[in-house]
Amino acid sequence: MLRRLSSTLVLAACALAPLAWPVAARAQGEPLKIGFLTVRTGPLAAGGRQMEQGIQLLLKERNNMLAGRKVELIIADTGGNPAGAKTKTQELVEKDKVDVIIGPLATFEAIAIDDYVLNAKVPLITPTSAAQNDLAQQKKNDYVIHAVGTAAQPTHVLGQYAAKKLGLKRVALIADDFAYGHEGAAGFFKAYEDNGGRAVQRLWPPLNVPDYGNYIAQIKPDVDGVYAGFAGTNGVRFLKQYKEYQLKPVVLGNPTAVDEGILKLMGDEALGVYSASWYSAALETPDNKRFVQAVQNEYKVTPGFYTAGTYTAGLWLEAALKTVNGRFEDKPAFVRALHQAKLTSGPMGPIHLDEYGKPVLNIYVRKVERKNGQLVNTIVETFPEVTQFWTYAPRDFLAMPPYSRDTPAATHLE
Repeated sequence: MLRRLSSTLVLAACALAPLAWPVAARAQGEPLKIGFLTVRTGPLAAGGRQMEQGIQLLLKERNNMLAGRKVELIIADTGGNPAGAKTKTQELVEKDKVDVIIGPLATFEAIAIDDYVLNAKVPLITPTSAAQNDLAQQKKNDYVIHAVGTAAQPTHVLGQYAAKKLGLKRVALIADDFAYGHEGAAGFFKAYEDNGGRAVQRLWPPLNVPDYGNYIAQIKPDVDGVYAGFAGTNGVRFLKQYKEYQLKPVVLGNPTAVDEGILKLMGDEALGVYSASWYSAALETPDNKRFVQAVQNEYKVTPGFYTAGTYTAGLWLEAALKTVNGRFEDKPAFVRALHQAKLTSGPMGPIHLDEYGKPVLNIYVRKVERKNGQLVNTIVETFPEVTQFWTYAPRDFLAMPPYSRDTPAATHLE
């Protein structure tokens, strides 16, 4: 009787097994769906195009496979506004059933979707300084992974460099009047004044301002430098008009003011502009040389901030997937792997996350020069392993109000 019962159970198990095996096989065979938030219209569209080039190049190099899993890329155009970002994120999650999202481009878009991403429990990898300082400093969202730094991370470095290395005593600040512009300017302002400089003006032209003449005319003639915090193609228009007004103070740009993606549209007005970023196409490493050549071969352009950042976000995703052997379906393990990933190579250099889950990476101070007839961001100094806190104690930094249009408070405005 026992033998017959045992045989019956074995036969039953064998009969059910073929039904279970195809289910498991189908699960492992399903593609990884990547939702991709970009901008294809408006003043930020140039950055959006570069973002798409970055992720598409990586996937082409991998034959649309990451860690042994087929990849399906689903691109959504946010229109470069918070409402569009939230709507497109909801569509990617609820309609397209994506497993992970890369994007968005702008800080105000990241703010708009942060709570939704947390509630939906879909990992988001930010490839630009949409890693907004308020989200990075004050709020913890385990489903948001910052593959590159905050808006203030490079401008902290630039502020100190302007005061200590360039010896600039008085500076005017002019930047796009939106979150990315505010936070980059605040980071510069804080580090510059803490190192002995004085910021005597803060000017905030709207993101879509048609002409900068009225703002440039307000810049005080006796300043030593002008911090220019612009995104998209706004840096192109600002520098052209700045030259037309024949102003002499040195220009200090945020990462996107003279980014390689728009540097090709500039002329002599860009020469001598200092900026700070976690990327320069002139970076002399084997990884970056190969990356630059690949982008030039594929798109006939030189890669910049957005291209390198999005390519790096793809590398980050790949590193995490390798840790879980491609099994992104195990979401807790996948999210842990995204936080534990680190890059020892890549176009931007090494990157890892600090104990607060935010990137530690090299920041490069650059100067625009002309070489072989082309404008390039020559690296003049490298600051390794820069954190979101710069030289400040983490506890003190986290206790500060988040950077904003009016924070830190200005005490030397004239």
